[in-house]
Amino acid sequence: MKAHLEVSESPLLLEVRDLSVSFGVTPAVKQISFTLRRGETLALVGESGSGKSVSALSLLQLLPYPHARHPDGSIRLRGEELLGAAPARLREIRGNQIAMVFQEPMTSLNPLHSIEKQIGETLLLHKGLREIRLKTRIEELLNLVGLPDAAHRLNALPHELSGGQRQRVMIAMALANDPDILIADEPTTALDVTIQAQILKLLKDLQARLGMAILFITHDLSIVRKMADRVCVMQAGRVVETGSVTDIFNNPQHAYTRQLLAAEPKGDPPPESDDASVVMAGDQLKVWFPLKRGWFGKVTDHVKAVDRVSLQVREGQTLGVVGESGSGKTTLGLALLRLLSSQGAIRFEGQRIDGQPSKALRPLRRTMQIVFQDPYGSLSPRLSVGEIIEEGLQVHGLAGDRKARRAWISQALEEVGLDPATQDRYPHEFSGGQR
Repeated sequence: MKAHLEVSESPLLLEVRDLSVSFGVTPAVKQISFTLRRGETLALVGESGSGKSVSALSLLQLLPYPHARHPDGSIRLRGEELLGAAPARLREIRGNQIAMVFQEPMTSLNPLHSIEKQIGETLLLHKGLREIRLKTRIEELLNLVGLPDAAHRLNALPHELSGGQRQRVMIAMALANDPDILIADEPTTALDVTIQAQILKLLKDLQARLGMAILFITHDLSIVRKMADRVCVMQAGRVVETGSVTDIFNNPQHAYTRQLLAAEPKGDPPPESDDASVVMAGDQLKVWFPLKRGWFGKVTDHVKAVDRVSLQVREGQTLGVVGESGSGKTTLGLALLRLLSSQGAIRFEGQRIDGQPSKALRPLRRTMQIVFQDPYGSLSPRLSVGEIIEEGLQVHGLAGDRKARRAWISQALEEVGLDPATQDRYPHEFSGGQR
């Protein structure tokens, strides 16, 4: 039984009616409608590219206008029409009445400014806080979202934090001014399960205390069950079904909703086999980062990101590395692939690769690869998706002429569920899941 049965009687905060979004002549969202009441959580679910994030960005008028346009529809905040609102009025609303936690913090945070300055900016703009009061409030927010050693991280730049820590900073910024509506676009994707549970509980506690409404965009149906009061299911830019969490999960009406629920991971993994050959192994791996002090840069201590870790990855098997944000998971992966200096033995297909120069490792790069945590920060914004994929083919001498490479690219895109015709698009033209 949901704790917020009374939300149906709460004041209406947001009303979206027949909203459409087009980019040039291409429709992205087609006449969607939904409402959001005080204290309510509405989840937008659907596959990558279904229009969830575009719909959310429309509420704050953050789409790339004038290329983006709204052929139809209305967005009303407490009865006030937002489509066509003056820029000054939208600045008052953004970050104050409606705040948003974006999907990719690395591209949302300014890489040149400290987290203190970035959180302080929104407090200064909307609350007028300065100096001691401002710094105190920033520390409170960072402690609230569980950032370790918050007082000593105020001067940290985004690249000095882990992916999960950056996401927590984004949540702190969004909550800074106690907004009426919080748009959360995949807010826990980069977080480990422990911190994810803490953040979800934090959002629910703040919602209960402040009466905040939440528009929650996620692909994780288990989170929808825990967080949402109602669900909107989107497919190809349309809302195909809306209902309570109970109705959607127990009695879905639309075929796509049933397909989405059926795709939720279930069952047990296949049993392990010790007979499978070892593809990669690390023995007593260490990655220590020196801490230097003084004029002459004397090393006074080390940050032990990875300390004496040993593991084996066997053919046909998946090894999960889990742990809290900042525990060294990504550093371990980079060290195994020789993308980061480390100590200890590393073997790939029986061959010692630790200590090998980059030139000697290049032939192995075809068969040991990595999918980075932040696709937007990993894909060059100046190259089309086809050019990005083609670069790897050229480096390794695959698919000789351009026609053959284009065929390889089309096949690769089809294998991950993307239309081969999209290979001439740029990364910013894809949704987060598509990237």
